[in-house]
Amino acid sequence: MRPHPLDNPFWTSLRTVHRALALGDDVACRYPAEFAPFVGVANHDDPEHRDDGEGHDERVAAALRHLVAPGETVLALGVLPRAPDGFRLEAFADLAQMVCDAPVEIPDGPEIVVLDDRHREDVLALTALVYPHYFRSRTMELGRYFGIYRDGRLAAMIGERLGTGFDREMSAICTHPDFLGRGYARRLTAMLVHRTQAEGRRPCLHVAQTNSRAVQLYAQLGFRLRCHLPFAALHRDGG
Repeated sequence: MRPHPLDNPFWTSLRTVHRALALGDDVACRYPAEFAPFVGVANHDDPEHRDDGEGHDERVAAALRHLVAPGETVLALGVLPRAPDGFRLEAFADLAQMVCDAPVEIPDGPEIVVLDDRHREDVLALTALVYPHYFRSRTMELGRYFGIYRDGRLAAMIGERLGTGFDREMSAICTHPDFLGRGYARRLTAMLVHRTQAEGRRPCLHVAQTNSRAVQLYAQLGFRLRCHLPFAALHRDGG
């Protein structure tokens, strides 16, 4: 059976909506480091990427040695590579992958603004505070970003990151600690869900299973659990 595109989200995104950014080949590729610390590898069961010569794992290992610098750490989701010599795979708890097929209502609230290069410093400051592990200097260029400002400060934000063509991932859903409990994340998420669905696409997201507050919010908005995906860091020795 052909794998579902969302079963291997980093790889799928790099082969579809972000193909122009992808570094690598037909068995492993990654985002440039300034966009995201993500690497994707082809599923060895995918008929498009089977080969009759050199083994799949050997080809992936060779590609990773080319793609990941000594001392660098990248992240893998869904389909995890075997760690080549000189690498170490650190497994984390599985992430919950949720999708939203249901229509949503956008709650009333403050104005939502489109975030662009003029807001970059505000975005980087907020993500450094509450979303530090995955956001990079050019992550905003992976999709559209939106925010709510209060008292001249970026209080909350949301953006787009991965995609399959049909599915579009919502990411960097975060609120400054000074503005928690005001419903800003709910309003932003509902807005982007509504907009994505109106464009004929399906919203999806990834969340730690231990983040019960976020899981509950997304479920209330109409998201449902699609699956749990293995998640790991791949560390290369040296540097």
